[in-house]
Amino acid sequence: MPSGLSDIDQVSGDVVDAAFRLHQQLGPGLLESVYETVLAAWLVRRGYSVERQRSIDIEFDGMRFDGAFRVDLLVDGRLLVEIKSVERLNAAHAKQLLTYLRLTRQPVGLLINFGGAMLKDNIRRLVNEHGLSASPRLCANPIQE
Repeated sequence: MPSGLSDIDQVSGDVVDAAFRLHQQLGPGLLESVYETVLAAWLVRRGYSVERQRSIDIEFDGMRFDGAFRVDLLVDGRLLVEIKSVERLNAAHAKQLLTYLRLTRQPVGLLINFGGAMLKDNIRRLVNEHGLSASPRLCANPIQE
């Protein structure tokens, strides 16, 4: 059952399962905001806390920048989910999420691209210096540059 103490692998697995269900039922090519809205609602219905378009402040060289960027979804207070709807993921998408993870000091993020024909080729699980083990279905595939 989802809670603040849920294992991060379970949380990310639930998000991946939901993404597969959405992609199967809605199909590829809708706007990112549609997938974000539906995925967030599905997760909330299953008991997860979900923040959409969470504004993130950063500090750099002694300066603070409020609302420097926004995370598509923050699930259970610790899993960042970046949603894309593009033909193909590229290395810049993964770098973006890794930067978000580093700046928020969060351990795990999911990069999900609903734009491709096959969702299994369009999900990446990225970790920020975090040693969690994960089942193969949750591990990131290399992104082609």
